[in-house]
Amino acid sequence: MKSPMITPLILCSIAGAFAAPAAAQSNSPFTGPRAEILGGYDTLRSGSDVDVDTDNDGIFENNTLDQSVDGFAYGVALGYDFDAGPVVFGLEGEYMDSTGEQEGDEAVNAPFGYSINLKRDLYIGARVGTKVTPTTLLYAKGGYTNTAVESRFQDRAEADGVDLNFDDSQQVDGYRLGAGVEQLIGSGQGGLGSNAYVKLEYRYSNYSSLKYNDTLFNDNNEIGVDLDRHQVMAGVGIRF
Repeated sequence: MKSPMITPLILCSIAGAFAAPAAAQSNSPFTGPRAEILGGYDTLRSGSDVDVDTDNDGIFENNTLDQSVDGFAYGVALGYDFDAGPVVFGLEGEYMDSTGEQEGDEAVNAPFGYSINLKRDLYIGARVGTKVTPTTLLYAKGGYTNTAVESRFQDRAEADGVDLNFDDSQQVDGYRLGAGVEQLIGSGQGGLGSNAYVKLEYRYSNYSSLKYNDTLFNDNNEIGVDLDRHQVMAGVGIRF
């Protein structure tokens, strides 16, 4: 005959076995909301890997016109992570800006001038990582990004009978992929690390919807520009 206490004891043991890891993960330094300050190298260029397509027409010959728009990106991020044991899952969002700017060199033998300015950059996505040490997290990330680009074109050939001067500001959508490492600093949280951390991250973004209408000859032509963005970001954050 079975004791009436055996079944409750078994159930309590099973519940305790599952509750112990859950309690341990709730004390993990990689669980909870976080806030970060970010900054680093930022470069945006067209999908082409050729800076100047010269065809011996005398316009761009003997000039170095770089299509890359380089600058310093900076901003803030908010996120939430959950330590599930073998892996850490997280959601995050960013608001960034950039000093990236490029102006056409006055020495370029061309009938026009231009400038490109990178503006605010938004991102929302998810990440998944694994703890390589109790205080070090390696992770990969991906999500949606939207950035603003300002352009200005000026007609420099006054005698050609064409007056083409316009400013353009667009917001373009894309996707972002990246990977990074996050390192806890200080001591605390049971000796596993403090609430503060530093991180280093590389990310690639692709935007495929930057478009310009051809107002020089007619309004029927539309030029679509595929954009690639590479960033190397360092950050410091705190988990609450």
